[in-house]
Amino acid sequence: MIPRYSRKEMSDIWELESKFRIWLDIEIAVCEVYAERGIIPAGDLAIIKEKADFSVDRILEIENEVHHDVIAFTTAVAEKVGPASRFIHYGLTSSDVVDTALSIQMKKAGEILVKDLEQVIEVLKDNALKFKDTRCMGRSHGVHAEPTTFGVKMALYYEAFKRSRERILRAIDNISYGKLSGAVGTFSNISPEIEEEVCRRLGLKPDPVSTQVIQRDRHAEYMSAIAITAGTLDQLSTEIRHLQRTEVREIEEPFQKGQKGSSAMPHKRNPILSERITGLSRVIKSNMNVALENITLWHERDISHSSAERVILPDSTIALDYLLGRIVFILKNLHLYPKNMQANIDRTGGLFYSQSLLLLLVEKGFSREDAYRLVQEMAMRVWAREGTLKELTLKSPQVMEKITEADINSLFDINRYYKNIDAIYRKAGLI
Repeated sequence: MIPRYSRKEMSDIWELESKFRIWLDIEIAVCEVYAERGIIPAGDLAIIKEKADFSVDRILEIENEVHHDVIAFTTAVAEKVGPASRFIHYGLTSSDVVDTALSIQMKKAGEILVKDLEQVIEVLKDNALKFKDTRCMGRSHGVHAEPTTFGVKMALYYEAFKRSRERILRAIDNISYGKLSGAVGTFSNISPEIEEEVCRRLGLKPDPVSTQVIQRDRHAEYMSAIAITAGTLDQLSTEIRHLQRTEVREIEEPFQKGQKGSSAMPHKRNPILSERITGLSRVIKSNMNVALENITLWHERDISHSSAERVILPDSTIALDYLLGRIVFILKNLHLYPKNMQANIDRTGGLFYSQSLLLLLVEKGFSREDAYRLVQEMAMRVWAREGTLKELTLKSPQVMEKITEADINSLFDINRYYKNIDAIYRKAGLI
């Protein structure tokens, strides 16, 4: 991922220095376990632990000649260690190191994402409580439906991002597996006991059955959790963008001092952060398809997944980390315009009471079909600016024949739409 959309803690995990350092940790851990079982002399292990090191530039220089990154790595380390290096990579195949290290990187990246999500969840909780009673219009198909509150909107995402956190936690658990089982996973030159002990030291579990690689359904599940989180971010950023439109202007993302919205139009205050979230979420979601394609490898393995993973895993984790940081900033600094929210509630002449009126007519003896027809006819007249729904209802002989004016006054009371908000908050554990 380009530096513009990267944060250091996450991007450091994917730097070559970090990757090769994990490779070296794995190689040394294997040597330690071998030494404990008398396979490597103690003196050679001491030399390996003292001298084993590398230079990224040297690895890349060797790789340019041999065209194999693991061979380049072991060769560069051997130059530092000397004769004792013959025990480094003993009994292993390249993917033993590469896949086990990748699991460690994905685990570390996932743990950062969990911390990010906890911050998002916390600010959503704060906003849900702060705006619990801030009334606004609910919309379906972009059209006014019935009233809700902005706090309920925040509570919705509070729950959604809690689910994202749980998905990523499950994905971390499912990717926290190592593999040191040799060329086709049959332990032909290394024992299962070595694998088990090395994985334990690395904070991983041994993959129960592997080929030359850890199977990529694990990686696809990991990417799925990331992509779904990106999708939820896109959903939230799209909500912000819609509500910031001039015709709506119920909320607005932060616009900082000195910020400029347009090179041509000085009045512009554009939702550029939310648009950035939408844009980068598309990249992450597209990477999900690549992860699914990577599941299909020839026989015990091919290498078609490798090049793709060098792009999609760093890019997706780094981008998601960045986006989660951005949404925290947006949510903490949102501008709300309650007067505009109320004006939007009022602008359709009470059309949002249509369902309640329909149900009242049914209760009073109308068939549902007749009640629907009556209310819809009046609603179309409201759209035509012939009056409010309440005014037209009071003027309707068919309706007033069975309904009293007191019924109407009780029905057209907006407070009735908010009588169960506390129940929603209790279900979400917010109160």
